[in-house]
Amino acid sequence: MKLQRKNRRALALGALAVSGALALTACGSDDTGSNASGTSSASANTGSVKCDDAKGQLLADGSSAQKNAIDAWVKQFTAACKTVQINYKGSGSGAGVTAFTQGQVAFAGSDSALKPEEVTASKSVCKGGQGIDLPMVGGPIAIAYKLDGVDNLILDAPTLAKIFDGKIAKWNDAAIKALNPGVTLPDLKIQAFHRSDESGTTDNFTKYLIATAPANWNYSGGKAWQAKGGQSAAGSSGVAAGVKQTNGAIGYMELSYAKDGLGTVAIKTGASAPVKASSDGATKAIADAKVVGTGSDLALKMNYTTKADGAYPITLVTYEIACDKGNKAETLAATKAFLTYIASEEGQGILSGIDYAPVPADIIAKVRTTIAGLS
Repeated sequence: MKLQRKNRRALALGALAVSGALALTACGSDDTGSNASGTSSASANTGSVKCDDAKGQLLADGSSAQKNAIDAWVKQFTAACKTVQINYKGSGSGAGVTAFTQGQVAFAGSDSALKPEEVTASKSVCKGGQGIDLPMVGGPIAIAYKLDGVDNLILDAPTLAKIFDGKIAKWNDAAIKALNPGVTLPDLKIQAFHRSDESGTTDNFTKYLIATAPANWNYSGGKAWQAKGGQSAAGSSGVAAGVKQTNGAIGYMELSYAKDGLGTVAIKTGASAPVKASSDGATKAIADAKVVGTGSDLALKMNYTTKADGAYPITLVTYEIACDKGNKAETLAATKAFLTYIASEEGQGILSGIDYAPVPADIIAKVRTTIAGLS
């Protein structure tokens, strides 16, 4: 009897040891890709977190549009790599690029590619190299609104331009009514919200208006909002909060913020049907983009005038900005490990479930190769 109990106990302990070994194998599997040190490994393309010698604290800042994605990635990554702490502030693209070019962060997030003068500034931080753009997150910029009694709303580019420039002031304006036959629109003032901080979301939204409604949007674009009037708020979360609190409000924000009672506008693009913001629609739009960066830089040029069925035209790409060479020795391993994970199949696979869009396969493959070569 005692012998049988001993045998059963030995078998149980053996099973536990095997399961523990399998769990460890899954956590650090070596299928494809690159590890934190830059040597070849398998985890990058299969999505397993590869920690290697990654350790310490990573400070990062930038795009608030990708903050929810970063939070999800950090949770998964640090659960496996307990020797790394990641602090991503999400203060906006402008703040992130400034922090990066001043050497305050290991990497930055920006919804706009680096400008030539920002690349030049980065060379003082990236010793022997420069800052490069790594497209990592796709995000539809939702036009979110709060209008009691109106559940579905269609707008086109000229009408949006006039609304955000203050040239259409009431919800029952003839231009809005023409796009929404059969919808009862109230005689209510439109409260248009925009970003108060420098923002890549603003840059991409205004690029869309410049490309699709040049006769109605007479501004040069950029991260800073230029039109007069309207309400302002800091960050995507601030714009979302302002719209939620105001009946008759409308604003632009990354789709993951357009929740809790907010409606989203369907955009009339010339396709067979108006298109609402969605992860799938954003990925279709990014697939129509072209790589315009040189060397290891992978900056993209979006086609805001796309008429492809299902493609959502107001889509941004958030770049992780890092040094191609000259990264700080104390943060290089952790930076590469984290970027390798978020570019992996597993990392990209998280995005559509939280209202972001994964980067198309051919582009993200180039990103993985570039990350492997960071030094």
